[in-house]
Amino acid sequence: MADPPTTGPPEDINKISFWMPGNYMRTVQRTPESYQACKDIIACMKDRAHVERQYAHQLTEWSNKWKSITETRPLYGSLMRAWQCFFSSTERLSTLHTSISQSLVSEDGERIHSWRKEMFPRKMFCGFKESHDLGAAFLRAQRPWEKRLKKLEKARAAYHKSCQREQSAQEKEHQAKHNTKLSESKLSKIQQAREKATQERSKARDRYEKVLEDVTGFAPRYMEEMESVFDQSQEEERKRISFLKQAFLSIHRHLDITNNESIKAVYSELHHTLMSISEPDDLRWWKNNHGPGMPTDWPKIEEWNPPIKKQKPGKKPKTHRGTEEKAVMIGGVRVRALYNYTGEESDELSFKAGEEFLKVEEEDDQGWCWGVKEDGVEGFYPANYVLPVK
Repeated sequence: MADPPTTGPPEDINKISFWMPGNYMRTVQRTPESYQACKDIIACMKDRAHVERQYAHQLTEWSNKWKSITETRPLYGSLMRAWQCFFSSTERLSTLHTSISQSLVSEDGERIHSWRKEMFPRKMFCGFKESHDLGAAFLRAQRPWEKRLKKLEKARAAYHKSCQREQSAQEKEHQAKHNTKLSESKLSKIQQAREKATQERSKARDRYEKVLEDVTGFAPRYMEEMESVFDQSQEEERKRISFLKQAFLSIHRHLDITNNESIKAVYSELHHTLMSISEPDDLRWWKNNHGPGMPTDWPKIEEWNPPIKKQKPGKKPKTHRGTEEKAVMIGGVRVRALYNYTGEESDELSFKAGEEFLKVEEEDDQGWCWGVKEDGVEGFYPANYVLPVK
């Protein structure tokens, strides 16, 4: 009735999470999938009935052939009766397998067929009524949440865009302050543009936080409504699991015909497996893999970090100290980190936003500088992640 559990990378959690827009369809699809499963079970048992019928026919043919032969053989008395007893027992066994064939079709097959017809009513032009009703209920519960998520994504994109504009304005202001040929009026305009970009970034973040607060506040109601619809689906699935468990046990009773100890062991294992069907365990697995029990990353503020200038094809990597001449600064220039940065290589510095250290070599053509921290740790860092300390 259910697929095996699947695993994926952590970044894909929201893509498959029950809580994300449209992902409830996996649960809605259980209804037509259960209907198809019933059709497959009926077809499977028809095939098994055909095997039983063929086997019964072969037993009868074997018995008739050798029964006529034994009548012409020079055996007599108890030895003859013993030999002929094979044929009489075979005829009874043939009758039993014919009965099994009829039971699998007329009893088990018809029982599942009738139950399927009753449990899966159809709706005009809409497929199964259960699927249609569940889909409509899930959609009603999820539509307000989806609208809020779209507003949140729009606010997030606007905030990140304003961060980019502010960072660009800061770089222009920094360059302008070191340009002695630039007039005071132009410098003033550049500074005003940077201040405006900072204000816009602050407003964008305020809007982002307000939309996120609305999303977070609406989440409990959304979860309650979605789980209410999900529980309706679980109840219908519980009924299907319970019925098919009983159907399988009925099929088992028809097939378990022998007292042979070795065959008993086979049927005992099968019976043990069937008796191990657990409605709570199945429903719990579904919930944890396709329902509210699935993990998800709820929306939260995503801080913006500026892009690092990556090495382009054909260009040399950032130069390690000692391999080329560098513009070394006597005493160095004190700089302050604007953003967090974690070095990806052994010759790179790691620092937190607001941390100060010395810039001892000018920026190279790949956008990297050499710096030294107060504890003596030194290494490369992206030039656009810091500004000089005034």
